[in-house]
Formats: sequence, structure tokens, C-alpha cells
Amino acid sequence: MSEATPTTVTYDTADELASATADRLAAALASAQAARGTASVVLTGGRTGGAVLAALRSAALDWSSLDIYWGDERFLPAGDPERNETQARAALLDHVPVAPARVHAMAPSDGEFGDDPDAAAEAYAVLLKDVPTFDVCLLGVGEEGHTASIFPHSPAVLESARTVVAVRDCPKPPPTRVSLTLPRIRTAAAVWLMTTGAAKADAVAAALAGAAEQDIPAAGARGQRETLWILDRSAASAR
Repeated sequence: MSEATPTTVTYDTADELASATADRLAAALASAQAARGTASVVLTGGRTGGAVLAALRSAALDWSSLDIYWGDERFLPAGDPERNETQARAALLDHVPVAPARVHAMAPSDGEFGDDPDAAAEAYAVLLKDVPTFDVCLLGVGEEGHTASIFPHSPAVLESARTVVAVRDCPKPPPTRVSLTLPRIRTAAAVWLMTTGAAKADAVAAALAGAAEQDIPAAGARGQRETLWILDRSAASAR
């Protein structure tokens, strides 16, 4: 599969980024719904991701025809405030009329698979077998260049066959997670990498300069039709 060359858009502040990205996302999902009657989005966590979701609340979308997935999840009990699902519900999903059956969360550590992240990952992979692509995959970028829960020089960044993996011994807490892999991310029509702050500037610059994905995993996150880096001035400052 061919992949889209990265492009960038930069905003002066994190608040401007969140508002503009929510508008951009609403337009992309509405376009997909107009074309096919349905749309799909992969959510990300973190401060920037949460701000975008909060800004999306007022969007004029057919929320009942939107499938929602996650790019990664902290393998913690249901409702834990550190779970991306919990944060997404507080920021957006509890405020809009989404169809519960179309909200596809990754299993928690006290769910049907118990404290087995490999089983949770395999179950999500099975779910995604019927999902050939995503309309938009939202991702964050860490200071060291990780994206989803794919960290530099980790087993996950080297994965070439599986679509979802358990991630252990993460260098930032919590240590155990479940994550889409880069090959699965690259099936998305559009991949948007959103990040803010000067602490991310070196990783952003390295990724856009063509760093190896083993060194900067975010460099390996590309969409089929669009790969868009959405930055504030600080995050773009080392380019």
C-alpha cells in the first residue's frame, strides 16, 4: 500500500489547535458520512487529544452513525481516570448521542479477559478484522517520539504481522498497555499526529526529517491518503 507524504499545519497556541482540529475532524467525518452513511475515527488520549474532543462536542455530526475506536489504552480497571476511554467519555462521549454499540473500547484489566493484556489485544485484533480502514486516526506524539503506545526500540515498533499488541515495561507509567501497531495505523485513510509544546519539538523535527521509525515511532505513522502533523508554534520550533 502506498502512503501519503507528511504535511504540516501549525497554530499559534494549543487552544487554537484544539478548536481548529475539532472543526477539521468534524468536516472529515461529515464528508465520510455523506459519502457512505457512516464514518470511523480512532481516538487518542493526552491533554491535546482531550482538548480536541471537548471542542468537538458542538459539531453537527450524525453521532449515531459514527464508529469510535482507540489507538491505544492503558491496561487499567474500567473507569480508571488514566484510561483513554475514561478521558474520552468525560471530554466528549458522555455529552453527545453516540450509539453505545459503536463505541469500541479496549478491554480493561478487570474486564472479561482479566489481567491478561495479550488476550485483550487479541480480542481487539479480532474486532478490527471487519474494519479494513479508518477514516481518521488521531495520534499524539511523546517527547521521545512515541505514538500510540509504540515506544522507540520496543518490541511493538518492530511488529510487522499483528495489528494489536500488548505492551509491557513502558518507559512511562502505567507500564502495561494495549496498542495498535504501525502496520494497522497505516491502513487509515488519514493519520493526524497532534502535539504541542517545546518539549516535543526535537521529536517532531526528527520525524519530519525522515527518522527511522525504530528511533522515532511517530515517523512510521502514515495514512493512505493523508498524513498530517498538527502542531503549535512551540512543537514546530525545531523544524
